[in-house]
Amino acid sequence: MYDTAQFRRGLKIEIDNVPWIIVDFQHVKPGKGSAIVRTRLKNLVTAQVVDKTFRSGDKVDVPDIEEFDATYLYNDGEFHFMNQSNYEEISLDEEAVGDAKNYLVEQLPVSLLMFRGRAIGIDLPNFIVATITYCEPGVAGNTAQGATKPVTITTGYTLQVPLYINETDKLKIDTRDGSFVERVKE
Repeated sequence: MYDTAQFRRGLKIEIDNVPWIIVDFQHVKPGKGSAIVRTRLKNLVTAQVVDKTFRSGDKVDVPDIEEFDATYLYNDGEFHFMNQSNYEEISLDEEAVGDAKNYLVEQLPVSLLMFRGRAIGIDLPNFIVATITYCEPGVAGNTAQGATKPVTITTGYTLQVPLYINETDKLKIDTRDGSFVERVKE
């Protein structure tokens, strides 16, 4: 059991047999009465985000979540991963993968989350390297400060990059916000 004093961002908890992750929290001590903890929780199964308030000292369950290393293999309508410890293949539907599908390049190492023996989601590394598949050429004279253009990477995701980026360049992309970090030299 976790006490509200142990709450922190990223802590996985269980409420009513459902796994949640704490996105944000705040300890509040009002002028009168007991202290409370306001939290923003994200459901690990449905990705629903809710606000919930706990009284100081409340206890919540520790979820039965296993996290293990896996490698992304391919997508054929379902996303297939290989468990690195026993080489078992595990598949997830698009709903369970969520926005992470934009960053899944072949052979990408990820952390797979299992809740009571069922795969419920993945945790991506903070950065990936992907190749551009489509890019419009930079226009001469269009050098205003901070000018960008859209590019499409191998996963089909489109993002904004500086004008000097060309087709077939490899990019380092931040998976937390989907932004361009740098061009990768080979």
